[in-house]
Amino acid sequence: MKGDLTLTLSELCRQITASDRGLLPQDHKLGPRLVCPEYSKSVQEVKTYPLLHQDRIFALCWNIDSAQNLYATMSPSPSPFCYQLHFSSGEKTQLHTHDYIELAYVIEGEFRQRILGKDIVFSKGEICLVDKNCLHQDYLLDQPAVILFLGIANDMFTEVMDENVTTQKISSFLQSALLKQKDVQQYLHFHPGTDATEELEDCLYLLLKELCGHNVGSQYICKGLLLRIFRIISTKYDFSLSKEQRKTMNWLIFEEVSEYIRRNFADVTIQQLVDTFHFQEDYFNRLIKTKTGLTYSAYVQKIRLEKAEHLLTRSDKSIDEIADIVGYHNKGYFYKIFQEKNGMTPAKYRRQKR
Repeated sequence: MKGDLTLTLSELCRQITASDRGLLPQDHKLGPRLVCPEYSKSVQEVKTYPLLHQDRIFALCWNIDSAQNLYATMSPSPSPFCYQLHFSSGEKTQLHTHDYIELAYVIEGEFRQRILGKDIVFSKGEICLVDKNCLHQDYLLDQPAVILFLGIANDMFTEVMDENVTTQKISSFLQSALLKQKDVQQYLHFHPGTDATEELEDCLYLLLKELCGHNVGSQYICKGLLLRIFRIISTKYDFSLSKEQRKTMNWLIFEEVSEYIRRNFADVTIQQLVDTFHFQEDYFNRLIKTKTGLTYSAYVQKIRLEKAEHLLTRSDKSIDEIADIVGYHNKGYFYKIFQEKNGMTPAKYRRQKR
């Protein structure tokens, strides 16, 4: 893909934030939308989604120079523009939340935010995905940096998650934690894996170009690129979680793993779980042991025997057929473990429970 790009992502952002692109006056009403310096320690702003319904994603570019100037612009917009803010190093933006999902990507330099009262530093190539009700503010520092923010409308984010482009590792957490738990303020800090940055920046470049061009059909192209972006983030980035978030995620993953095992109980293997959920084998053993008190093998056996018990009482299939259906091709072994669990043979169980 790289051969199709005439500029780097950094160069593109610097180009579209150039001061000769219709410099807005300091008091322009659009200024606070792009960057709003702190004016109160107690006020909490809620930034609403700024575009019409058909434009369900927008980009906000920040270009910060060493002279403590911040150049910002938003796309799509009716015409090219740039907003310039001269700031004091260490100044923060006003404490705020969004009513949409925000993804911040550090293209150059470092980006420091205060999220839920804690200072977090994001380095080049890292991503911050902020929940729509998460209180945060941005530090303005005298170190050159280029930051790309994507504002994603809630219905667009839901559609992307519903496409299953992310691995099960994060899809449930993203959709459930970021959109559905209204009383939980959260963010995710993503760190790039090997070769992740170049691939992601290629997609971000194409997305930014598309948002700037805003041509016919742009909304469909942008959604497709967003699908690719979340796929890359899901498969090639790692993310940090707080202790509370890890608990939430572990429960969500356990529910998905348990559902997968119940759907595929007859022939499920732990390698299938590794391939599907992208965790190492010992993670599933620990997860299942923590949630059920059983080993992986014992948990699968429990589900198979529960299914066998159901078929014995609700169907006329032979016992040998049932053993085969639930994944036991060694009939002697099936009889043995069934009797150990129930204290009787499958035939006696059928007679007593019917």
